Amino acid sequence: MEETKKTIEFIRDYYQTSDFIPLHVPRFNGNEKKYVLETIDSTFVSSVGPFVDQFEIKMQELTGAKKAVAVVNGTASLQIALNLAGVKAGNEVITQALTFVATANAIIYNNAIPVFVDVDIDTMGLSPKALEDFLVENAEVRENECHNKKTGNKIAACLPMHTFGFPVKLDELIKVCEKWNITLVEDAAESMGSFYKGKHTGTIGLISGVSFNGNKIVTSGGGGAIITNEESLGLKAKHLTTTAKQPHPYEFYHDELGYNFRMPNINAALACAQLEELPNFLAIKRDLANSYSEFFVDSSLKFRKELPETRANYWLMCIETEDRNQRDAFLKTTNDAGIMTRPIWQLMYRLPMYKNSQRDAQVNAEFLEERIVNIPSSVKL
Repeated sequence: MEETKKTIEFIRDYYQTSDFIPLHVPRFNGNEKKYVLETIDSTFVSSVGPFVDQFEIKMQELTGAKKAVAVVNGTASLQIALNLAGVKAGNEVITQALTFVATANAIIYNNAIPVFVDVDIDTMGLSPKALEDFLVENAEVRENECHNKKTGNKIAACLPMHTFGFPVKLDELIKVCEKWNITLVEDAAESMGSFYKGKHTGTIGLISGVSFNGNKIVTSGGGGAIITNEESLGLKAKHLTTTAKQPHPYEFYHDELGYNFRMPNINAALACAQLEELPNFLAIKRDLANSYSEFFVDSSLKFRKELPETRANYWLMCIETEDRNQRDAFLKTTNDAGIMTRPIWQLMYRLPMYKNSQRDAQVNAEFLEERIVNIPSSVKL
């Protein structure tokens, strides 16, 4: 209890307020109002406008991806990314149960089947060893395709998520996926500004999805992006997410089933201004992470830090408690004191729609579910 009280004092001192302190709030101290007003004055507030193009170019510059496509939200970005990775109805996609529900939902939206494999303790993301162990026990390669021996279904893709902006062990995951002929798609929804061995997350797998929801490190209110180094996939993503309409001055011809997943120009204007602020936001959040790291150094509450050869964006910072009892006490005391903290997500197979999904033992995921707590992580102005 004494450690929790000291934590509350530290957080209040850092943010210099006695008011309620949320977990993560957006900061608008750049060109946000200017750009949004430009869209209003131009009347191009919907899905066509110059800020959509500027946003996509800026995303390519920041991530190093050859193609970025603006979409309406992060879930839509994952849905289309899986589609373009070749996931078909009845296929299986291996992912982690320790994730936000959108990861699993995006699989279902493709009429595919999620399979949950354990995470690593240190990354909180999909474990290469657990993936290999699961495939050895449950899969076989037939005619260059990986199939689940228990269900007979093709395992078409692997979808790791960079939890709270901490990169997973991508090289090892890719090695396993290549061995088993499985396509790796990255859920980079939380990791804008995170790097793995010098490469931006989302640019290492075949294709990925990014989120710009209101609580993300940079936001467009609602919004997302598909990024890939396969230009042809990027062009296809643009086509599918804009209702599969063939370009024409006035005729409406749609050559396949597309999706109305376009990011409005007014949201793209906000996103462009936010992306301009990203380097500053990352620097401030890193300073906060360093301060937390020093504060918790002799505490029973373990502050989570990036691994060697990675650079995390520290989107949502978190601590690991000793057990569930300490976690629950910390959550109650901090929230009662007006400091917003929250537990990590409930594991996907605890939710009614995923309770019958195939999974492994989930030893690490359950360990983390009982211990991880997010603490205030907003950029301090």
